[in-house]
Amino acid sequence: MDTTRITRYISDLWDTEIVPQLMDYIRIPNKSPMFDKDWVAHGHMDAAVKLMETWARTKLPLLPGATLEVVRLEGRTPLIYIEVPGQNDDTVVLYGHLDKQPEMTGWSEGLGPWTPVLKGDKLYGRGGADDGYAIFGSLAALLALREQGMAHARCVIMIEACEESGSYDLPYYVDHLAARIGNPSLVVCLDSGCGNYDQLWLTTSLRGMTGGELTVQVLEEGVHSGDASGVVPSSFRILRELLSRLEDPETGRIKPKELYADIPQQRIDQARISADVLGQAVYTKFPFVDGMRPVTEDLCELILNRTWRPQLAVTGVDGMPPLDSAGNVLRPKTSVKLSLRVPPTLDGAKAGEFVKQLLEKDPPYGAKVNFKLEKDGSGWNAPQLSPWLEEAVAEASRQYFGAPAAYMGEGGSIPFMGMLGSKFPQAQFLITGVLGPHSNAHGPNEFIHIPTGKKVSMVVAEVIARHFQQAATRSA
Repeated sequence: MDTTRITRYISDLWDTEIVPQLMDYIRIPNKSPMFDKDWVAHGHMDAAVKLMETWARTKLPLLPGATLEVVRLEGRTPLIYIEVPGQNDDTVVLYGHLDKQPEMTGWSEGLGPWTPVLKGDKLYGRGGADDGYAIFGSLAALLALREQGMAHARCVIMIEACEESGSYDLPYYVDHLAARIGNPSLVVCLDSGCGNYDQLWLTTSLRGMTGGELTVQVLEEGVHSGDASGVVPSSFRILRELLSRLEDPETGRIKPKELYADIPQQRIDQARISADVLGQAVYTKFPFVDGMRPVTEDLCELILNRTWRPQLAVTGVDGMPPLDSAGNVLRPKTSVKLSLRVPPTLDGAKAGEFVKQLLEKDPPYGAKVNFKLEKDGSGWNAPQLSPWLEEAVAEASRQYFGAPAAYMGEGGSIPFMGMLGSKFPQAQFLITGVLGPHSNAHGPNEFIHIPTGKKVSMVVAEVIARHFQQAATRSA
């Protein structure tokens, strides 16, 4: 393989076509169905699908025999399905998603979720890094291989539109397309993170998640706080008490042992290595306020906290008026949105049911307590890398990043990986991404680091070529 040609081809394609496409994509407010109940009527998801479909179709003539279909199952979000014929019977699946998280507040002046802004190497706006670039990066890798006549296995690209809502539509598509997908020996996912922008990072595990809306109601309507306080328990106080069943309010440690799993020694060893590589960047990548510090100074423990231990986040509140209109009223109810990350090897559905029972059982003072489960998804722990893939990854990182590859778990969730891991236990997985320091997926000022996007595309090309070569060697 001529790596110089690969580098030049992919870099030029990003500069001339992919970055402009991503800018147009960022302008589309195609929020995931959980955050836009009327997504069908609004048409934004279809607009994002059309943008990607239109660009991809212009590239199909360069990939002889390639086909593209937008698959639409009744009542479900669409899925882009591309097949590119290969030179052997193996199959590579390349996965990404195009739905987005909601706007979030706190964007810097001149920036916004639906306003693409290119500043140096960074393209700001919602969804470029998470995960709009996946279809472009995947096709760029295949186009670069075809441009210099490099053989590869049959490739299937799947871009879903429901990932940010827990991928609840995806199992139906995987079953619907099972015969066409085949039995992949390699799965490539570009929806993950990187510890820095200096080397290739492989994701070794993903936490699962569960969550929903916890509501505590004490009254049918609000009443004068001077009249009722001391007689009617505050819904907020009861909510705090319930959350304390789940989380230690002083340390943030999740209390029930049922929500933990044993951490494999290899993952502990990799966390130590990652801590040595990253140093204080393990936590300085977050925009702490002055004087704030992380939950511990032990860098390895911080990595294990965010990759293998359960953690709770309260991501939304309802039932509370804005400060400028908060009168002296004892409110009738308080609701919070809970997001609980669980260990990679824990059953997400069982964890959700456990949390529901924990929070609803024996409500203080007989208050009306309801935990409405909205999502659950099991995590994923990567299988041992085959020697060929470990070698390919190491060489690709040195070639395109100029540094060794690094391995670390991620705290987020990609439900598709757990699904594919169970369906195809013999497959190898290349899980990586561009969500590095300060890229702030889901938050304000989200950006994609364009040089890393280019290099990841180059790595994918290298690995797919090596995948074909090792299969040819094995069968020889």
